[in-house]
Amino acid sequence: MGGMTRRVLLLVGLAALAAGQERGTRRASQAQRDAWQKPDEVIRLLGIGPQDVVADIGAGDGYFARRFAQHARKVYAVDIDARALEAAAKGAPANLVTIVATPTDPKLPAGEVHLVFFCNTLHHISRRPDYLRNLARALAPGGRIVNIDFHKKPLPVGPGVDHKLAEEEALRDFEAAGYRLVEKHDLLPYQYFQVFALPHP
Repeated sequence: MGGMTRRVLLLVGLAALAAGQERGTRRASQAQRDAWQKPDEVIRLLGIGPQDVVADIGAGDGYFARRFAQHARKVYAVDIDARALEAAAKGAPANLVTIVATPTDPKLPAGEVHLVFFCNTLHHISRRPDYLRNLARALAPGGRIVNIDFHKKPLPVGPGVDHKLAEEEALRDFEAAGYRLVEKHDLLPYQYFQVFALPHP
């Protein structure tokens, strides 16, 4: 075997090892998040049906969106990060549709979405009441908006306290946009879990 061939094989082997280590790290990281995020229990509480359309705002690489796609008719994975959405779409079910949004517009179709889902995302949005008012156009009759975000205190996961959105502040933003709190769950150790709806006409 020539020296060049040995070097090529060594490089290929090192690349495969690095890729394997990266996959292992991702799996370990996801397992750690699963322990406190409790995605299966969250989805059970949401009661998503086979005819429902779900929009995951700030979907990232599809942590929740890909799970929603196992239960819903259609899932919109919405994010401003096109590269993260490419990861979400890779190998995802055919009913997962990605939308590259802007910071002020989720670009959702009007009147179609039964459940809008925020997880660890709302604190990133500026002018939240305006954003939430715009979301009302996307909701189907009886549609809900779920907000899960970190408690505003020191925690072993999540952003620093200065970047967190207090539960009471999130509630005020939704109320300012015309929504009412219809459910609240104490399932998660580090996050609050709110469910909102528009008042009945």
